[in-house]
Amino acid sequence: MGRLNGKVALITGGAGGCGLATAELFAEQGAKVAILDLPGSNGEAAAERINEAGGEACFVPADVSVADQVHRAVRQAQERFGPITVLMNHAGTISAGPFLETSEADWDRLMSINVKGMFLVTKAVLPQMLEAGGGSIICTSSISAVAGTPMEVLYCTTKGACHMFARAIAVEYRDQNIRSNAICPGFIATAHGQRELELLRGFGVSVSDQDIHAMQGRLCEPKEVASAALFLASDESSFINGTHLFVDNGYTAL
Repeated sequence: MGRLNGKVALITGGAGGCGLATAELFAEQGAKVAILDLPGSNGEAAAERINEAGGEACFVPADVSVADQVHRAVRQAQERFGPITVLMNHAGTISAGPFLETSEADWDRLMSINVKGMFLVTKAVLPQMLEAGGGSIICTSSISAVAGTPMEVLYCTTKGACHMFARAIAVEYRDQNIRSNAICPGFIATAHGQRELELLRGFGVSVSDQDIHAMQGRLCEPKEVASAALFLASDESSFINGTHLFVDNGYTAL
C-alpha cells in the first residue's frame, strides 16, 4: 500500500473499464485521483465510490477532443488537488470496417478522440507537472500499434500515433524529470473490448473464443492493465522512460 502516496493523478476515460480500474487502484495506493470523462459518463458515481472507500477522488467532465473543455477540467483538478504529477491518457474509442468504406468523418472522429485528445490533455497538464519537478505520463496504446488487424486501419493508425507520442515526449522532456511510457494491452474483457470483438466478427475477422485463446490465452482483465499503469506511475519505474509495455500475454511475441 502507499506506492503513490503524495501523487496527484489525472486519468482520462477514467469512468469505466480499464480507466476505472486504474482510478480505483491508484486511489488505493495513496494517490489523489481526478477522473476526466464525458459529462454523461459515470464519473461522478465512480469518484463517490472511491471517496466512500477511503480514497480521494473527484470528477472533472470533459470531451478530450475539445480544447476549452480540457483546459477547464485540468484547471478544476489542479484547484482541487494541486499539480498533477501522474497523467494517464486512457480516453479513446474504436472504429472497424472495410478501409474503402471508411469516410473522412470516420477518420476525423477517431483521430480527434484518440490522438488529438492525448495531445490536448498532455499539453494542458505538462506545465504544472514541470513546475512540480517532474512526473509520469502513461498513454494507453494497444497491440494494434504494432500488429495490424483487418478492418481496423483507422484504429491501428491512431494507436501507432499513441506509441510514438509517448516515446517522443520521453525524449524531449527526460532531462526535466518527465517520464513517458505507453501501455499496450491485447484484447480486453471490458464493454469496449467486447464491442470491438463483436464488430470484427461481424466483418468476418477471426476473433472467436478459440482464436483469442490461441493468440493470447484469454482476455486481459482491466485490473491487469491497471497494475501495469501503477508500476509506470510509481517511483519503482524511475529509470523506465520511452518504452512500450505490452500487456498481452505473448500476443505480440508469437
